[in-house]
Amino acid sequence: MANIKSAKKRILVNRTKAARNKAIKSAVKTSIKKVDAAVANQDKAAAEVALKEAISTISKATSKGVYHKNNCARKVSRLSKAVNSIG
Repeated sequence: MANIKSAKKRILVNRTKAARNKAIKSAVKTSIKKVDAAVANQDKAAAEVALKEAISTISKATSKGVYHKNNCARKVSRLSKAVNSIG
Protein backbone atom coordinates (compact mmCIF):
# COMPACT_ATOMS: atom_id res chain seq x y z
CA MET A 1 0.00 0.00 0.00
CA ALA A 2 1.17 3.50 -0.76
CA ASN A 3 2.40 5.76 2.06
CA ILE A 4 2.15 9.14 0.34
CA LYS A 5 -1.20 10.89 0.55
CA SER A 6 -1.36 11.74 -3.16
CA ALA A 7 -0.52 8.14 -4.10
CA LYS A 8 -3.32 6.88 -1.86
CA LYS A 9 -5.72 9.27 -3.56
CA ARG A 10 -4.60 8.12 -7.03
CA ILE A 11 -5.34 4.51 -6.04
CA LEU A 12 -8.87 5.47 -4.98
CA VAL A 13 -9.49 7.56 -8.10
CA ASN A 14 -8.18 4.80 -10.36
CA ARG A 15 -10.49 2.26 -8.72
CA THR A 16 -13.45 4.56 -9.26
CA LYS A 17 -12.57 5.16 -12.91
CA ALA A 18 -11.96 1.45 -13.52
CA ALA A 19 -15.37 0.58 -12.07
CA ARG A 20 -17.04 3.23 -14.25
CA ASN A 21 -15.26 2.03 -17.39
CA LYS A 22 -16.13 -1.59 -16.61
CA ALA A 23 -19.83 -0.74 -16.23
CA ILE A 24 -19.87 1.18 -19.52
CA LYS A 25 -18.04 -1.59 -21.40
CA SER A 26 -20.45 -4.15 -19.96
CA ALA A 27 -23.43 -2.12 -21.19
CA VAL A 28 -21.90 -1.93 -24.68
CA LYS A 29 -21.29 -5.69 -24.76
CA THR A 30 -24.88 -6.36 -23.66
CA SER A 31 -26.31 -4.11 -26.38
CA ILE A 32 -24.12 -5.83 -28.99
CA LYS A 33 -25.32 -9.25 -27.81
CA LYS A 34 -28.94 -8.12 -28.21
CA VAL A 35 -28.28 -7.14 -31.84
CA ASP A 36 -26.46 -10.42 -32.50
CA ALA A 37 -29.33 -12.42 -30.99
CA ALA A 38 -31.88 -10.63 -33.17
CA VAL A 39 -29.73 -11.21 -36.27
CA ALA A 40 -29.36 -14.90 -35.38
CA ASN A 41 -33.17 -15.17 -35.16
CA GLN A 42 -33.53 -13.38 -38.53
CA ASP A 43 -35.81 -10.80 -36.86
CA LYS A 44 -35.24 -7.64 -38.91
CA ALA A 45 -37.53 -5.35 -36.86
CA ALA A 46 -36.04 -6.34 -33.51
CA ALA A 47 -32.53 -6.14 -34.94
CA GLU A 48 -33.08 -2.58 -36.16
CA VAL A 49 -34.44 -1.47 -32.78
CA ALA A 50 -31.54 -3.17 -30.98
CA LEU A 51 -29.08 -1.63 -33.46
CA LYS A 52 -30.35 1.88 -32.78
CA GLU A 53 -29.95 1.33 -29.03
CA ALA A 54 -26.50 -0.24 -29.48
CA ILE A 55 -25.25 2.65 -31.61
CA SER A 56 -26.41 5.08 -28.93
CA THR A 57 -24.67 3.10 -26.17
CA ILE A 58 -21.44 2.77 -28.16
CA SER A 59 -21.41 6.48 -29.04
CA LYS A 60 -21.90 7.45 -25.40
CA ALA A 61 -19.02 5.19 -24.38
CA THR A 62 -16.83 6.83 -27.01
CA SER A 63 -17.74 10.35 -25.94
CA LYS A 64 -16.83 9.43 -22.36
CA GLY A 65 -13.40 8.25 -23.49
CA VAL A 66 -13.90 4.55 -22.83
CA TYR A 67 -13.41 3.58 -26.49
CA HIS A 68 -11.34 5.14 -29.27
CA LYS A 69 -13.41 6.65 -32.07
CA ASN A 70 -12.12 4.13 -34.61
CA ASN A 71 -13.06 1.27 -32.30
CA CYS A 72 -16.55 2.76 -32.04
CA ALA A 73 -16.81 3.12 -35.82
CA ARG A 74 -15.70 -0.49 -36.31
CA LYS A 75 -18.27 -1.84 -33.85
CA VAL A 76 -21.10 0.20 -35.39
CA SER A 77 -20.06 -0.81 -38.91
CA ARG A 78 -19.99 -4.51 -38.08
CA LEU A 79 -23.39 -4.36 -36.37
CA SER A 80 -24.93 -2.40 -39.25
CA LYS A 81 -23.52 -4.86 -41.76
CA ALA A 82 -24.98 -7.79 -39.80
CA VAL A 83 -28.44 -6.18 -39.60
CA ASN A 84 -28.39 -5.27 -43.31
CA SER A 85 -27.51 -8.88 -44.18
CA ILE A 86 -30.96 -9.98 -42.99
CA GLY A 87 -33.04 -10.39 -46.13
